Amino acid sequence: MPTEDDREAYMGRAFELAREAGERGDGPYGSVLVLDGEVVMEERNREVTDDDIAAHPELTLARRGARELTSEECGEATMYTSTEPCPMCAGGIAIASLGGVVYSVGAARAAEAFGDSSLIPCGEVFERFGHDAEVVRDVRADDGLTIHREYRAV
Repeated sequence: MPTEDDREAYMGRAFELAREAGERGDGPYGSVLVLDGEVVMEERNREVTDDDIAAHPELTLARRGARELTSEECGEATMYTSTEPCPMCAGGIAIASLGGVVYSVGAARAAEAFGDSSLIPCGEVFERFGHDAEVVRDVRADDGLTIHREYRAV
């Protein structure tokens, strides 16, 4: 099990990727996939860059993980992501059978801060799919919210 320091370091990389996406004009979202203590894949949001509404980093990593890892490796992999996965991404994570998700800013907190409509929590989506992923919430949440403030027009 990763230590708190490990979680913060992995989240730090997800934040770097989120900033890269924000600098490029995409929404500030970034994610890494960790297996056996190593980052094995990483992605930035590319919705604007690729003109693709499904180019969220969480969904992209879930798809890559399902394609490039064994089912056992998927079950042992943990995604660290700058913001709670939306229902589309959570569905992809469940279908890929990833073992866990660690996120920074929760959907409800982001919705409150930016006036967005609140999303369905990823844990509820996992339940609907019968997927028993470990979910760790609010890792460096204030830092994650700061990144959204830097790149989102309020």
